[in-house]
Amino acid sequence: MEPLASTIRPKTLDEFVGQEHLVGSGKPLRVAIEKKELFSFILWGPPGSGKTTLARIYANAVGADFYELSAVDSGKDDIKRIVEKGGTLLKQKPKILFVDEIHRFNKAQQDFLLPFVERGDITLVGATTENPSFEVIAPLLSRTQVFVLNEHTEEEMQKIISRTKIKIPKDAKEWLVRLSNGDARQAITVLETAQKLYGRISLDTLKEAVQSQHLRYDKKGEEHYNTISAFIKSMRASQPDAALYYLARMVEAGEDPLFIARRMVVFASEDIGLAVPTALVVANAVFRACETIGYPECAINLAHGVAYLATAKKSRASYDAYFEAVADVQSLGNLPIPMNIRNAPTKLMKDLGYGKGYKMYPEKSQSDLGAGNKESYLPEKLKKKRYLK
Repeated sequence: MEPLASTIRPKTLDEFVGQEHLVGSGKPLRVAIEKKELFSFILWGPPGSGKTTLARIYANAVGADFYELSAVDSGKDDIKRIVEKGGTLLKQKPKILFVDEIHRFNKAQQDFLLPFVERGDITLVGATTENPSFEVIAPLLSRTQVFVLNEHTEEEMQKIISRTKIKIPKDAKEWLVRLSNGDARQAITVLETAQKLYGRISLDTLKEAVQSQHLRYDKKGEEHYNTISAFIKSMRASQPDAALYYLARMVEAGEDPLFIARRMVVFASEDIGLAVPTALVVANAVFRACETIGYPECAINLAHGVAYLATAKKSRASYDAYFEAVADVQSLGNLPIPMNIRNAPTKLMKDLGYGKGYKMYPEKSQSDLGAGNKESYLPEKLKKKRYLK
């Protein structure tokens, strides 16, 4: 039986909900669809934002044959078969190849795809949740237009849920909208699961359906914020056991690993800082691992990083120093920069004293080159100020 998300999928732009910056009157995708312009593009946006639906609407509008591949389980042979399909050149319809999760294609696969796009053998429509600037090779990226999709607003989610024609109480609908976090596919899947399991929709049956599906927890609810707060505070208190426990809760709830890793990167500078400068290197490596690997394996990378950060020495010196400087900037404004450290690219500026007296290494002794200048480079009003203590 066809999934509900597929049966209610919009067939035209008039049925499509959201992404007004792309499909509203006079906007690029609507203009392209109305004029039946054939060109390759990439749709970059969060899960359930309408990427596949827009690709299908576009293919139907331009009268093309639509071929769909998932980069997770497809390769060169699949691409080649699609290129070779069809009759004589005169009788062939345009071919649109939709590659879901195109960021999962490795460089060799993308290189293989490139000449077919260049020659016009296929029109490529890619979909990705990752920044294509980092995940798509430059030659392929230069031959495609990138359109950025946003997660659906709560109002848009209300409209999408209404399209299912399933009767749903107000409190259950509001909870489902919050749970889905702009992901239309997830909302519809939860609704369909609850309907199949219990034959009726209520707040309780929706929650049971979520539990049975192991879907994401309410990312805007109190539990979400309580858990991430406990996670950060456990690392700050150098309690790796507690930090790992709260990490496990978030991972098992389906929390976005990049959200967790992002907070770890911030923590590395805010709470560890100068005490262990390499903590930032480790946190960034964990973030990158989560980007490239994803669940379930990246949970191991997260655990590794959390154990390291929680047991590292802590120092907020750089954090406190910066915000003390910010306070002075906000209260005192743009104080005059000392003349000797101003830039002097022109003769006039030099004549006015810009850069006069500046010495890159004021100390003559080679052994003193790393010691720095004893003279303060702060504005006159702040000469005696010390931020980093």
